[in-house]
Amino acid sequence: MSATQNPEQEIAATPSSHQPLTLSNPEGLYDPSANGYSHLGIVAPNSQLIYIAGQGGENVQGELPDDFHLQVRWALANLKTAVNAAGAELKDIAKLTVLIVDHSEERLRILADELDAAWESAMKPTCTLIPVPRLALDGMLFEVEAVAVAPKREF
Repeated sequence: MSATQNPEQEIAATPSSHQPLTLSNPEGLYDPSANGYSHLGIVAPNSQLIYIAGQGGENVQGELPDDFHLQVRWALANLKTAVNAAGAELKDIAKLTVLIVDHSEERLRILADELDAAWESAMKPTCTLIPVPRLALDGMLFEVEAVAVAPKREF
């Protein structure tokens, strides 16, 4: 335990056998919640990891809107669909990797607002945002991939 942490924070950051994922923002680091993420994600033993491929803002027909805000909203909806298909929820996501074409502070605010809407009052996962010059498809401005955690189960 560091000198800046108190024992309660360390205990709170330790996952229990009933909770496969614990997210936290330890003392000594700035509070990143306004930007839509957490500093730490701790996975409990005997949990399974779920890897979700990069999700873009396409609809079911593969149509991609021109609008960045809509792409973020639809990509997060696609992420939720994928996570739910694996038997998990958005709150079970430990790590996001976000790719943004022509990143700006305005786009960061849009992302943070959409993460707040998607996660509601739940703590946001850890996240790395990577500005990129281009993504896989023409017109694609946003992509998000994730790693989620769920209690171990047999398939």
